[in-house]
Amino acid sequence: MAQGLIEVERKFIPRPGTEERLQELGGTLEHRVTFRDSYYDTPELSLMRADYWLRQREGSGWELKCPGAASVSGPHTEYKELTAEPSIVVQLCEVLGAEVPGAGGVATVLGPLGLQLVASFVTKRTAWKLVLSGADGEERLLRVDLDTADFGYAVGEVEALVHKEAEVPAALEKIHHLSSLLGVLAQERAPAKLIVYLQRFRPQDYQRLLEVYGSKEKPETGDLDKTRG
Repeated sequence: MAQGLIEVERKFIPRPGTEERLQELGGTLEHRVTFRDSYYDTPELSLMRADYWLRQREGSGWELKCPGAASVSGPHTEYKELTAEPSIVVQLCEVLGAEVPGAGGVATVLGPLGLQLVASFVTKRTAWKLVLSGADGEERLLRVDLDTADFGYAVGEVEALVHKEAEVPAALEKIHHLSSLLGVLAQERAPAKLIVYLQRFRPQDYQRLLEVYGSKEKPETGDLDKTRG
């Protein structure tokens, strides 16, 4: 599989005073931004059911999130991010069992691969960053995104990006530590925006995912609350 950064993240429901608490902890407000995310899949949700998430973000381009190793269990997710279109096309063809075309970007393979728009919504995001020191004294940059979708759902996310699987446990230690400082309970879980969107507006698709993630404990995702979106 084409290699990319490993994204380790934990979602939570923002509480009153979350931004003030981030300031107290030395966090820096990076920006406030509004963008539209559009997700694509086959009519049978072949990608999502295999824990692959294809997204086009307004102003940022395409991204494919692929399941990580998830070597540590808990209320977090671990994904490899692909943003280079040739790598995304290769991975899509591999997952869907199709031949890789000779040329062309993601948009050119949507039709041939049977991929169609599944969800599209606008998010208002407040993005923070801060540096935490771990027990080993190593400092790691963490990002905290506070999102509100245009259908009325608000969710927060603590995220770290690492290059190697061996770096995941240390990143998780800092993510859980910061989550605790923000008042997030140890086993608290919050569904992704995409999952809530499907539950509200495409209940049949939501049920399809529930049949996969609700019927067995997957190493990559555990349950629907931990899927990406």
